Amino acid sequence: MEPDKLLDSIISPDQLRALSDSELSNLADELRDRIISTVSKRGGHLASNLGVAELAIALHYVFDFSTDRLLWDVGHQCYAHKMLTGRNDKFDTLRQSGGISGFPSPDESSYDLFATGHAGTAISTAIGLAWSDRHAGRDTNVVAVVGDASIANGMSLEAINNLATVKRQFLVVLNDNSMAIDRTRGGLAYALDRVRLTDAYTGLKHSTENILHHLPLGDEITDAIRNIKAGLKTTIHGRQVFEALGLGYFGPVDGHNIPDLIRVLRRLARIDHPVILHVNTVKGRGCMYAVEDPRRFHSPSAFDMSNGKAVSRPHQHRPTWTEAFADTIVQLGHDNSDVVAITAAMPDGTGLVKFREEFPNRYVDVGISESHAVAMAAGLAKTGLKPVVAVYSTFMQRAMDQIFHDVCLQGLSVVLCMDRAGLVGSDGAVHHGTMDVAMLRAMPGITLMAPADGIELQAALNLAVSLDGPAAIRYPRDETPPDLPGKCPTFKSGKARTISKGTDGTFLCYGAVLANAITAEQQLSAEGLSVGVVNARFAKPLDTKLIGELIATGKPIVVCEDHAAIGGFGSAVLEAVSNLDLDTKNIRVIGLPDRFIAHASRREQLAQAGLDAASLASTLKDMIENS
Repeated sequence: MEPDKLLDSIISPDQLRALSDSELSNLADELRDRIISTVSKRGGHLASNLGVAELAIALHYVFDFSTDRLLWDVGHQCYAHKMLTGRNDKFDTLRQSGGISGFPSPDESSYDLFATGHAGTAISTAIGLAWSDRHAGRDTNVVAVVGDASIANGMSLEAINNLATVKRQFLVVLNDNSMAIDRTRGGLAYALDRVRLTDAYTGLKHSTENILHHLPLGDEITDAIRNIKAGLKTTIHGRQVFEALGLGYFGPVDGHNIPDLIRVLRRLARIDHPVILHVNTVKGRGCMYAVEDPRRFHSPSAFDMSNGKAVSRPHQHRPTWTEAFADTIVQLGHDNSDVVAITAAMPDGTGLVKFREEFPNRYVDVGISESHAVAMAAGLAKTGLKPVVAVYSTFMQRAMDQIFHDVCLQGLSVVLCMDRAGLVGSDGAVHHGTMDVAMLRAMPGITLMAPADGIELQAALNLAVSLDGPAAIRYPRDETPPDLPGKCPTFKSGKARTISKGTDGTFLCYGAVLANAITAEQQLSAEGLSVGVVNARFAKPLDTKLIGELIATGKPIVVCEDHAAIGGFGSAVLEAVSNLDLDTKNIRVIGLPDRFIAHASRREQLAQAGLDAASLASTLKDMIENS
C-alpha cells in the first residue's frame, strides 16, 4: 500500500494486523496529519491526540475491541481511535452540528462504550465491565487508558484501591506525558517524574521489554510475574506505588515505538490479574508548535499556518467572560491580600494564569481534584482567608458534597466561580454546565449570581468576596456582550436590575441570555409592542418584591435562562410566585429542555433551546396576542 492511501483504506481495526511495522509507522503519521488538518479548521483537542497515535494503533492491533473493552479516560484523546474504527470518512465533521463528537460517543460507534468527558471515570467503569463479564462467563479483555493527570483524580485512586480485588485480566495503560492541560501537579506527578528521569530509565525500558519477551504464555505466567516483582520495585528505588497496592507494574516503555508496544501488550493481555503499563508519550508529538506549547494547543480554536507558526483566526470582537474574570480577580488580589485563587488543573481555561503570575504565593493548583479544591477552600475560609475556586460548571458538579458539607453547612465564605456555565458549544453534552443552579439553590445560606455583562461580573465578584457566607457566580463560554445601558447599579444581595419597562410584557432574565432578550425587545418594539427587560442578577435570594410587581400588572412574563428548566431560576420564580399566593398563568419559563444537547456552535444550541433573540421575541409575542 502507498503511505498516503493507508488511512483511507482502514475501515476496521482488523485491517491493522495485515500491515508491516513500517506501514503502521506511516499510518501514525497519516493520523497526525489528518488530526492537524481537521483541528486547524474545526478546533478541538490537538496536542493530547497527537501524543497517542501509536498507542491507539497498538491497542487496536493487539486487542479486538468489537468484543474486548476499551475505555479512554477523559476521552479528549480519542481522535485516532475514532478514525481507526470506521469514522475516518466523517472526521472532517468533527464537533460540528450533525457531525462526530470530539469525545467518545456510543451513539456513533459500538467501539465507544461510554460518552466520557470528565477525568477519573475509566478505571471504575472498566471494573464494572470486567466484573460483569466474569460473572456472565464472557471471555473478554479490559483496557483502561488513563493519563498521568487523571490517574491522580480521587475517583481514579478509589478505583485503583478496589482494583487489587479484581481476580481476572485487567490492563490500565498509564499514558504519561507529564501534562494535563497545564503541567501536572502533585505528589504522584513528582513520583512519575522521578521514574521518567531516573538514570535507570533506559535500562528499565529495555529490561522490561526483555522480561516480557521471555515470559511464558501458559499456566506458569502468574508465578513468573510474581518472581520479577521485587526486581522491578528495587529498580525504581523501591518506591513503586502501584506495586505496593498489589498491582502488577511494567514500564516505563516508549509510547511511540509501535513494535515494542505491540510485543508488550500481547504479553500483558495474557496476565490473569490487574496490571499497569506505564507508557511515556510526548504531548503534541509530530507537531513542533504543539510540542513547544502543549497548553495553548490542548484545545485550540481554528487556526491558520503562517511561516511555520500556528496563527489564531481573527474572530473575537470583545473580551471573553474568562478574560473579564481574569482581570477582575487580579484587581481583587491587589485590593485584598486575603484573596486566594484555586484551580483544578485548569489555570488557563479558568483565567487564573494572570493571577498566578501576579500572586504565586496565593495561587493553588490542586490537579484534577475538584472535591479537594472545595474542601481545601473551606479550610482556608475557616482561618479568615477569601478563597475563590474557579472551575468549569460541569466539573463543579463533582464537588457537590463538599459544597454542602464543608462549605454551606459550616457557613464559610467560599466563592465558587463557574466558567462554561450553560451551553458550551462544540464540546457538547459532556461539558455543558446546565445543572449548577438546581444543585446549589437548595443549599441553605448560599448566594447565587449570574452577571449579564463584563462590568456586572466585576460587581458580582466584589460582592461575593465581601459576603459573610458562600457565594457562586456563573458565566458562559462566550464573548461578553456590549455593556448594558446606563451606569451599573451596585450589586446588592437579592436585588434585580430593570433595564427597560414595557406595558405589554416583560423578559425576566438570569445571566448572559439577557443580551438576546434585549435584541428580542428591540425586534418587538419595531413591531409596535412595548416590552420590558429585567436583569434578575440573583437566583438566590430572589427579588420577590419586583417579581410580585411584575405579576400584579397581569401582563405576560417570559423567564429565560441558559440552564436546565427543571430546578433552575425559572423554577425558583414559580416557587416564589406560588409562595406569594399569586397566579402563575402569565409566566412562561424558557430554559434548556430535558434532554442532552449535542455538539454544535453555542449560537445553534441556544436556538435549539428557544433562547435566541428570534425565538424569545416569538414566544412573548404569542403570549401577548393570546392574553
